Amino acid sequence: MAATIATAAPASAAKKPWYKVLYIQVLTAIVLGVIVGWLWPDLATNDWIKALGDGFIKLIKMVIAPIIFCTVVAGIAHIQDAKKVGRIGVKALVYFEVVSTFALIIGLFVGNVVRPGAGFGSAAASAQAVETFAKQAQAQKTVDFFLHIIPDTVVGAFASGEILQVLLFSILFGFSLMGLGERGHTLRAFIDDAAHAVFGVIAIVMRAAPIGAFGAMAYTIGKFGTGTILNLLGLIATFYVTAILFVVVVLGIIARIVGFSIFKFLAYIKDELLIVLGTSSSESALPSLMEKLERLGCSKSVVGLVVPTGYSFNLDGTNIYMTLATLFIAQALGLLVAMLTSKGASGITGAGFITLAATLAVVDARLVPGMAVVLGIDKFMSECRALTNLCGNGVACVVVSWWEGELDRSRLETNLNKQVDPTDMETAVTTG
Repeated sequence: MAATIATAAPASAAKKPWYKVLYIQVLTAIVLGVIVGWLWPDLATNDWIKALGDGFIKLIKMVIAPIIFCTVVAGIAHIQDAKKVGRIGVKALVYFEVVSTFALIIGLFVGNVVRPGAGFGSAAASAQAVETFAKQAQAQKTVDFFLHIIPDTVVGAFASGEILQVLLFSILFGFSLMGLGERGHTLRAFIDDAAHAVFGVIAIVMRAAPIGAFGAMAYTIGKFGTGTILNLLGLIATFYVTAILFVVVVLGIIARIVGFSIFKFLAYIKDELLIVLGTSSSESALPSLMEKLERLGCSKSVVGLVVPTGYSFNLDGTNIYMTLATLFIAQALGLLVAMLTSKGASGITGAGFITLAATLAVVDARLVPGMAVVLGIDKFMSECRALTNLCGNGVACVVVSWWEGELDRSRLETNLNKQVDPTDMETAVTTG
């Protein structure tokens, strides 16, 4: 192989000053954003403040399609056995289904025990406020979801940044390149070098993460305020506790079976977690998460297939949110709901709130107007959804690598016991 990504020892030996460490910068920016949004809401809701967060997310999304393409194509093209790709995909989907079911069960259990919606008063928002979301959700069908995976054009898939569409073309291109054998050597080397360059772009973009986190957090607090949070504090607290319980217990047990500590893993991806917390978007951490997982000892082919697929099929945080929010609304409206049908709606594409609308429509149409109850706090709950989804996809990649027998134990243990900064990403790119 002419080149590999994330195979060398990570960051430079000289320890960075604390104020140059990315996660400290992001954490500081989040705190400042909360303060500005709380004390100066008019300033925080300025279009330029909002643009700081939106701009950073757009910068990250700009490189997601190239990263997926380069990683998936390189991973498949260097595989000699075509059956291996299908085997990895099947294992990933089986894992996604099992763990997602556990997420739904935990949400259902906690929601029925705590009953955060029992005795809740009338919704502060109008039911008409959710009409748009309900219409979007009702338009979603399973067959439409699968047809949407096929892009109208290859260029269109990259232009729109549709992860599954890019993934589909990348898999087909990788198989084609693998079939070329030695004739494809030059193209494989070019794609490897292109991946190096794109990871370098990510390293540059990540330096703007504190600015993006500040803008997104300041705008969120300034626009939605803290009053809504206090009114529905019970639901928010229940959701966060349930998500933590899922990560620590369910993912923790899975991690222990594989042979690593979930707490060390969370510490390893702390930069990505803080970026997601500040931006409320799990996509903002996708490129650097993929790079870190390769560095952790997961094979390139597993990372390229599992992580992008997991962003659509392994939404543990969204599953927990759906069960809790549906139960909350049902309890608040005094309705008895059979939650078993919600599992069938968990694969519907779209944002968490739109997915919730689809689930409510399937379970009981009378629940859809009750979405107004949680509309005001959805922005704050989306952060927890994204964080849980990120943790779930990271662990899934390690598990599938282990299951496939392609997890480098020495690199796993070495990297989980040291600090790695995504801004040092370029130091992990070496030629072999």
